[in-house]
Amino acid sequence: MELWRRSTALAVYSDGIVGVVRAAHGYINVRPQALLVAAGAREKSLLFPGHTLPGVYGAGAFQTLVNRDRVRPSERLFIVGGGNVGLITGYHALQAGIDVVGLIEILPACGGYKVHRDKLARLGVPIHTSHTVLSVNGTREVESITIAAVGPDFAPLPGSERSYACDTVLIAVGLDPVDEIYRQAKRFGLSAFAAGDADEIAEASAAIFSGRIRAVETARALGKETGPVPDGWVRTLEILKSAGGAVFPPERPPAHRGVLPVFHCAQEIPCDPCSQICPQSLIAIRTADIRGTPAFLGIERDVECTGCARCVTACPGLAVSLVDYRSDPESPTVTLPFEFDDSRLGSARAVTALDDEGEVLGVYPVLELSARREGTSLLRLQAPAAVAPRIAGVRVQPDDVGTPFSSSVSTIGDEIVVCRCERVTVREIRALIAGGCRDVNEIKAVTRAGMGACGGKTCAALILRLFREAGASAEEITENVRRPLFVEIPLGAFAGVEGDEVG
Repeated sequence: MELWRRSTALAVYSDGIVGVVRAAHGYINVRPQALLVAAGAREKSLLFPGHTLPGVYGAGAFQTLVNRDRVRPSERLFIVGGGNVGLITGYHALQAGIDVVGLIEILPACGGYKVHRDKLARLGVPIHTSHTVLSVNGTREVESITIAAVGPDFAPLPGSERSYACDTVLIAVGLDPVDEIYRQAKRFGLSAFAAGDADEIAEASAAIFSGRIRAVETARALGKETGPVPDGWVRTLEILKSAGGAVFPPERPPAHRGVLPVFHCAQEIPCDPCSQICPQSLIAIRTADIRGTPAFLGIERDVECTGCARCVTACPGLAVSLVDYRSDPESPTVTLPFEFDDSRLGSARAVTALDDEGEVLGVYPVLELSARREGTSLLRLQAPAAVAPRIAGVRVQPDDVGTPFSSSVSTIGDEIVVCRCERVTVREIRALIAGGCRDVNEIKAVTRAGMGACGGKTCAALILRLFREAGASAEEITENVRRPLFVEIPLGAFAGVEGDEVG
């Protein structure tokens, strides 16, 4: 097999040809026997005054800087969007030493897994549901954000406006599959397959199984003897793609003389590392598949937990703690997972303990912070027996980080830009819609919206949103004709011009 690095598929043509640009080779045509698209997803955008200010990031760019490049692009971050992407990125920001001022979600509850939401809340991040962004404010860069509560119709409620100081705003309001090449290939009758987010937006674990299944299907399309896709893979994929299920009230174990694990995950999600890691098999998921919540079996089996804490470090949601009553039943030791350096604890060596929802339980002394094991340290503190099982985390940023200004800030005279490439505003497009225009191609011809370098990948969805806001039905609207090339390259690549001469 030959691997082409630094190569880009540009388009699929009606005669079954796929155009590819290869580094040092220029443009070539390929006629594939089978085409597998695993190009991932692109982020959705959001319109509000100030959305083009430097310091407004998509989650992908922010995660690339923080996780891959080890760059800290912010001191004070505010997050818009309570899906898994926004919640997880907020946690990564805390790990990078960035204070997270707050997170807003327009729905009454965060759309991501509750365990990810609680992970932020029990570290001290304020979470505002049923809220929206009104504006991001600043002259040359982000200086603050103004938010407001919304009613049942998602309209901002007058008088609920609040502004917060921040230097970065993270937009995490969903993803769209990068599937243009796959859909074009299917349209032209190619043997084509899509895997991962290009097939369906889901968790990374689902993408792994999606890739396995599509690999077998692609091999069969190439005439390889692979046998059928195992039924277990298909079933596992459906489980991993499932959304969060029912939420149960937290179960607190009774006072005990030994060691008890406490599970702070109260939602049915596809996750089971804690049940796999216990050396005594004392943790079980009491459902037919891994979408249940865990339970400790030691009490009913009359078997003591050894306190090895492997379940604590194995849980990706940081949702397992250990309560050790052996030394002092009245003031037991609580062991928590801790994925930060000790600078987050301060010099006093006493921490503010929080429950699952982020409510303060008290300030308690730190007994020990262990060395990291598989990326996770163990933080041990001492607390009263009545409180210890409720402790789910500790505050890792100053108490006043999420305090709003005394009065809200408003952005004045900023026309919202829909097409960033051509600087086309909402006002221009709304005027055409109000005049009866229902064809996105006409809007493109009149305003140049969608003619920029990105090929309309961002503004096309925003223009459709403006149609919906104006009351136009989907049947009335003619969507824009997609460009024949889905990736932008210099024309010189087709002429065989190489290197710095291209363009």
